[in-house]
Amino acid sequence: MTDQAVDTSGPAETARTSGADEPPGVTPSQFFGRERELKALQEDVGRTGLDTLAGRKAARARVLLIAGRPGSGRSALAVELARRLTEPGDYPDGVFRVQLTDPDGERVPGERTARGLLELLSVPAPPGADEDDLSGMVREAFASRRALIVLDDAVDAEQVDPLLPDNPDCLVVAVATGPLTGIPGVRPCTVGGLDTGSAVRLLARAVGQVRVTVDPRTAEALAQECGGHPAALTLVAGWLAARPGASVADAAGRLRDQQVDSEVPAASRPLARAFRLVHESLPPAAARTLRLLALAPAGLADAHTVSALAGCSVPAAEAALDDFVRLGLLRTDGARQPQYELPGCLAPLVRAALEEAERPGEIQLARARMLERTVRRLQACRAVTDPEDSPARRRLAGLPSSLRFSHPESAAEWLRIREPALVAAARSAVREGDLDTLARRLVAALVRALAAHRGTEDAAPVLYGLHGLVLDVAERRDLPREKAAALLNLADLDARTGRTEGALVRYRAALDAGRAAGDLYATGRAMESAGGAYAELGDFSRASDWYGRALAQRLGQGERADAARLYGRLGAVHAYAGRYGEALRDWRAAAAGYRRLGDVPAQARALSEAARVQEYAGRPQESLHTCREAVELARRAGDVRLQAALELRLADTLDRLGDPAAARLHRATADRLLEDDSDACEIRSASAEN
Repeated sequence: MTDQAVDTSGPAETARTSGADEPPGVTPSQFFGRERELKALQEDVGRTGLDTLAGRKAARARVLLIAGRPGSGRSALAVELARRLTEPGDYPDGVFRVQLTDPDGERVPGERTARGLLELLSVPAPPGADEDDLSGMVREAFASRRALIVLDDAVDAEQVDPLLPDNPDCLVVAVATGPLTGIPGVRPCTVGGLDTGSAVRLLARAVGQVRVTVDPRTAEALAQECGGHPAALTLVAGWLAARPGASVADAAGRLRDQQVDSEVPAASRPLARAFRLVHESLPPAAARTLRLLALAPAGLADAHTVSALAGCSVPAAEAALDDFVRLGLLRTDGARQPQYELPGCLAPLVRAALEEAERPGEIQLARARMLERTVRRLQACRAVTDPEDSPARRRLAGLPSSLRFSHPESAAEWLRIREPALVAAARSAVREGDLDTLARRLVAALVRALAAHRGTEDAAPVLYGLHGLVLDVAERRDLPREKAAALLNLADLDARTGRTEGALVRYRAALDAGRAAGDLYATGRAMESAGGAYAELGDFSRASDWYGRALAQRLGQGERADAARLYGRLGAVHAYAGRYGEALRDWRAAAAGYRRLGDVPAQARALSEAARVQEYAGRPQESLHTCREAVELARRAGDVRLQAALELRLADTLDRLGDPAAARLHRATADRLLEDDSDACEIRSASAEN
């Protein structure tokens, strides 16, 4: 996922926010140290991009590599380098930073990374496009730009290589744990601990200069005990800051006493000891809350997440989260609806502490509470968009006030902020829950909330991912009913975004899966949707064939409402194909079906379409009679707009029959009906065009 967008009008402060495994207490405005590394990297900028074998300028973007262990400050160094390189205006098109590893340690799929970069570039990305297509769009977008790209926390060269622009005027700064073997010409810079002076300054900034000044030697020893590791220093500083009466010597002694597993690599032991120092000093309830944060999706939590995980109140969760920020355990964005992030360097330590201290049953129960709370928040987020007197709003009123949203705008903002965590929660629930009831509810609630607030088209990239996730699990575990549902959802997205031929392939596959599951709803829906896709492509013969198959199934099941609708769809495609006799027969069958159901407005609409077909067929007198019948039904149904539209159609027909006086009477009736209707112009315009 992208870390943040930057103002591409020039160097931007937003490019200087914390990275995924940047020490939580180190902010870029307080960046210090690393001058040797910064000087070497800046010198390398001038040397990179030269083909050392041919002596010519390379065709691709130059690549600098900052290598170091998580928590070493490698991300902060990359951001500071970007700031210094953009200050002279060398990269006028801006800095673009994306994260290649999620806080939970999972690599970010290439499709998601490329889509994030395109979003930062304000380049529309087609929903459903694969990784290769999107990566190609990224390279093309940067081909004419002079920009700096920070690829943070790369796992390997395979993540970086597809994103490298074919443009030597761009610079790529990659951050990784080790070398990026396979990318030629990479200039590496390995980051270790801070020098002693910078490490002591970091401590002094957090605990105050006095405690450092009175015992400078011990402060230096403490910095060395931490290995100059910024994340370890931040945690120890947080421990000291929470204890005004403790000395630097107290912290050094306690840190030395901490025992860590011998299997922990030597370079990681300072951070492991610092984390153990802070974790063991917490009250039992707070320590358990911290451990349960390992379950937060994508390492992102808000007060409701923590409240559900720990089984405490929302205010208590807020207080605990703020305490963790002060201790250097979490970062927060400080927004009106704050979100808290567990740094990637601490995530494995928190996860290990959870598995060591908590029983599997308790972990499972905490995860279930969190997902259930997430489902309820998503339902509230969706319901607030409905009218005040709707059933959804009435159900919303029955929820606790802490779960509700005061207005749609606050719900939309919550959804925007929490989207990465919500999508990660859905991925985790489906993967671990094997599409159980809670996982299904979570995916369904997220899909509905996204569609309600952003619209299906705007939310299509996320929706593709959610339905694709369900499809993957259904195929892997041989679940034909779930496979059919996922294929139908994906096909609908294809159809709505103009990928009609792709939709047809998926509708046919959904039909096969529905048959394998014995799911009559899925098979009927697949056949009807395939008919719609063929109609969209202008193949009306195939469209009528598929609609006919769906109709036969609906009639066999006694589903009269669906059958009436399908008669109407058949009537429409027959009319488009010029088969007016068949079209008229089907529209009359639709009208008869709606009459038996007692659906007067639908019956009126069906008869109005029958009248249109009669007019196309050159039978104006019959059209006039049918249209009058439809007008009477619309009047009985109280459908003013439909009645007015039919009155205008009657007027047009009467004009063609040579009766302008009667036509004027019907137009006057339509005007009276529409005089208070805001959409009157639209109806009159449609009539004029006909």
